[in-house]
Amino acid sequence: MSSRNDQISQASLEEFVRATADGFGVAGAAVGVWVDGREFHACHGVTDAADPVPVDRDTLFQLGSVTKTYTATALMRLVAEGRVELDAPVRRYVPELVLADERAAADITVMQLLNHTAGLDWNLVTDTGEGDDALAAYVAGLARLELVGRPGARASYSQAGFNLAGRIIEKVTGLTYEEAVAELVLRPLGLSRTGFDADDLPGAAAGNTAAGHNLDEDGTLSVARGWAVKRGDRPGGGLVSSVAEQLRWARFHLADGRTAGSGSVLSAERLLRMRQPTVALRGSALGDAFGICWFLREVDGVATAGHGGSTNGQFAEVLIAAERDFAVVVLSNSAPGGVLFNRAVVRRVLEAGLGVVDRDPEPLPYDAARAPEIVGRYDNDAITLVVDVAAGGTGLTLAAGIKPEIRAGSDDEMPADYPPESIGLLPGDGDAYIVTSGGLRGQRGFFTRDATGAVVGVDLAGRLFARVPR
Repeated sequence: MSSRNDQISQASLEEFVRATADGFGVAGAAVGVWVDGREFHACHGVTDAADPVPVDRDTLFQLGSVTKTYTATALMRLVAEGRVELDAPVRRYVPELVLADERAAADITVMQLLNHTAGLDWNLVTDTGEGDDALAAYVAGLARLELVGRPGARASYSQAGFNLAGRIIEKVTGLTYEEAVAELVLRPLGLSRTGFDADDLPGAAAGNTAAGHNLDEDGTLSVARGWAVKRGDRPGGGLVSSVAEQLRWARFHLADGRTAGSGSVLSAERLLRMRQPTVALRGSALGDAFGICWFLREVDGVATAGHGGSTNGQFAEVLIAAERDFAVVVLSNSAPGGVLFNRAVVRRVLEAGLGVVDRDPEPLPYDAARAPEIVGRYDNDAITLVVDVAAGGTGLTLAAGIKPEIRAGSDDEMPADYPPESIGLLPGDGDAYIVTSGGLRGQRGFFTRDATGAVVGVDLAGRLFARVPR
């Protein structure tokens, strides 16, 4: 581990956040750090380019998939109370579950939802309304979702799996998912500025709510249309919160499961179990393994647990290092720069606070002989990846775009596609790669082969994309 040659101060953090946000074209950002028994916050920019309010530690941002850590924690409380068993089949709690494969529907366990090994594709893109039956209706539609493998066979990040986990919470508690999470987690921890309906949270009436922003073709930021996450998607990505409360959430997961006046939410042993590896990840910038929900990664000799999230023009990142009593939270409201901004801040804080250096691996020189076997189109339920040879035959590129039919079927604006960006294969078996330019820079993945050795899929951001036959 690198020796620490710099330390975090309020002034240095504020200056780095300001310069980095401006450099990546981020309209507004909020950062929280817990290190050496001290708490720091640095906020920059505005909530909304069209109706600007300065971002502060109480500004409400969308958390996207960081919500999954709340869903998992709520389920773990039910496990602690003896109301749910991790190794039990999901149908014990949701007997009406129907999938495209009946055997899979019967075999999937609660744990497999929480560590993304259930074999479910990324998501079911659908709007099941805003009523209390939205999640039940979402689960009823899962028979239309593709399966990417047998339950337990491999890890593939699934929003659908966590929405199904949210339905387990509803069935076991007899409450709506939102009320159950509030009862099991939010209220006991005193998280009064965290919830699913921003208008009901303190500060929203004063306009202290971050809008997402997307980059227009002329290089300017415009406010993203369509803000709220569909109710059927909330267990996998619907929470709204502030950086101050997210840092409190991170510190809860660092500690022994208790907060002042709340009684025991989860024991230290169960919090630790959430941070223990359950399945290895291959070739991912997100982590080396999944715990229970958390991405687990060793960075320069230090064990970390983290989770990111994104919505339309907003990005969130939470990272903890329990053995070092360290946490960092980053929230930003602009695409595509927010992804790179969040990553740069996390790396800077790790180095300044812990002396930990996080570097990308170096790709191999381009080998034109490898290109024909991996060039092609790869799909999941909503997104297409295209791997191709760069103009002039100098390397490989990867482009990522939302399927046209998904865009056409949505009433909301969707984020812009990622144009072709450079990728390089990594040492080892030669099937792992890293994106080396553009908005996806630093993302890693790998190509999947069948029993004959043919490339049949590619992983990016923990998700499997199946190769489309020519």
